[in-house]
Amino acid sequence: MSDDPQADAGEAEPTSEKLVELAKRRGYFFQSSGAYGGVGGFYTFGPQGAALKGNVEDAWRDRFAVAEGNMEIDAPTIMPEPVFEASGHLDGFDDMLVECPECGESHRADHVVEDNTEYEDAESLPIPEVEEVIAEYELVCPNCGAGLAGQAVETFNLMFATNIGPGDSDPGYMRPETAQGIFVEFPRLKEYARNQLPFGVTQIGRAYRNEISPRRSIIRTREFTQAELEYFIDPEEDEPDLDAVEDVEVTLYPASEQNADDGEEVRMTIGEAVGEGVITSPWVAYFLGVAKPWYEAVGVDMDRFRFRQHLSGERAHYAADCWDAESEIDGNWIEMAGFAYRSDYDLSKHAEHSGDRFTVFRQYDEPKTVERATVDPDMSYLGPEFGGDAQAVVDELEALAARDREAFEGDTVEIDLEGESHEVPVEKTGFAVEEQTEAGEHITPHVIEPSFGVDRLVYTVLHHAYREDEVSGEDRTFLELEPEVAPTFVGVFPLQTDDELEAEAQAIAAELREAGLSVTYDESGNIGRRYRRQDEVGTPFCVTVDFESIEQEDGGVTVRERDSTDQKRLPIDDLAETLSAIRAGDLEFEDLEE
Repeated sequence: MSDDPQADAGEAEPTSEKLVELAKRRGYFFQSSGAYGGVGGFYTFGPQGAALKGNVEDAWRDRFAVAEGNMEIDAPTIMPEPVFEASGHLDGFDDMLVECPECGESHRADHVVEDNTEYEDAESLPIPEVEEVIAEYELVCPNCGAGLAGQAVETFNLMFATNIGPGDSDPGYMRPETAQGIFVEFPRLKEYARNQLPFGVTQIGRAYRNEISPRRSIIRTREFTQAELEYFIDPEEDEPDLDAVEDVEVTLYPASEQNADDGEEVRMTIGEAVGEGVITSPWVAYFLGVAKPWYEAVGVDMDRFRFRQHLSGERAHYAADCWDAESEIDGNWIEMAGFAYRSDYDLSKHAEHSGDRFTVFRQYDEPKTVERATVDPDMSYLGPEFGGDAQAVVDELEALAARDREAFEGDTVEIDLEGESHEVPVEKTGFAVEEQTEAGEHITPHVIEPSFGVDRLVYTVLHHAYREDEVSGEDRTFLELEPEVAPTFVGVFPLQTDDELEAEAQAIAAELREAGLSVTYDESGNIGRRYRRQDEVGTPFCVTVDFESIEQEDGGVTVRERDSTDQKRLPIDDLAETLSAIRAGDLEFEDLEE
């Protein structure tokens, strides 16, 4: 059973092509609907991939929901059109599309620019400038090579449209992010939080974007999983616990460095970044400090990881500031998560469009006496004068009194109604300024959003775990996955085909499963080939049952560690406890005594 490596474990740069082939062969992921030719942008996670993805999601839930004391919900993936009118997605959730005049293939215009010029962030450029770059560089269709100069670059909304109900049904959309499922339920969720800020709501679920040109396997797809946290705060009173993360060292790529001719990444602690103003929002800084060690724990290579600040032109319509967690894949940086300060944009928009209250009542330490401008319009005048617009006039008068009481100082007050100016006699408005004693006020919370792309993280974990070396004179490929996320933790094998060995191995596998470990049982092929299969899957340990195991009283089993291929003889009676301790991080394999 000797399996000593003949050379140091190689860390040759893995390629995406090798990983995609391994993923298909070993059941991590593959293009969906293959029997029908496949569908671009849709992937199926196989048995290993589904398990890895589930483990990553569980690890995220443990850190960002359980450990932070946040609640979790599961909202529908289809929502009515008014939700996306309020959120801005109907008007502002677009990509740039350019169509080939020869083959008719549609492409992301910014991707065509980025792939063939020195521009790294073409998405932030205005459309006319993108058209100029395509013409200047004489860029061509990636599909057929026809020139794209002179072709119009147009906006394309990424949401999948659908109908809710039969017949004259209501229009709806498949959600492009899980966040809106949290925002629209805020009036109820705040009750579950006892109307006390701050509080957080998490959700792990599917989102859908009709990408123009999905590419790079599961990095850019049309259906994907997000893990999002919406953290609601009082912007005037709530502060994060920066002491908990101030010593976390991070690699940052601020906007100022990106815009500089010789700009480069900077390394500093979270405390230094906030103190020097590199990260302006302490709340965003806090969650960057939480995320960095978590990424490391699930297997992201910290030498190929950074936080990059969004440039002003690429920030989403709702974001006051945003930093991306990025990983390096084959020389390219890909976004894995966004950490945005969304201010009160979302809740204010949903309040405006729905008429519901998206606020929290802030209790004053002591009651305050304040002056309030109010109106009590004479409807016997407004009704005949404005007809069906009378209520709209009332709403405008109330809003004007709240923001500009001086407008009521003359004989008439001017209001704007659908772009047309109207004058109303002040005496008919019932305008008055009154003293009121208030115990508190309603405030619209601000939102900090860490939004994680689960599929891209799974791809990164696999890519960063990919290794090639030589063992016993043979080339070996293995995945150096962290035990916490590996789809299978231990493989159990009988040394050879034998009824007694097989019975004992199956009994050990059952005992390990009862202990909560993920186990695979394999009796096919020679022991070396079984090791290689589990190495490619990323299984951290293999247990081999031999004749000594059954012929001697607790003759023990051979336990092999994946990365080093070291082997140790361990007692069967203690096996479940020992392996459980290793998986929990309480014990190291190299510290075990035979």
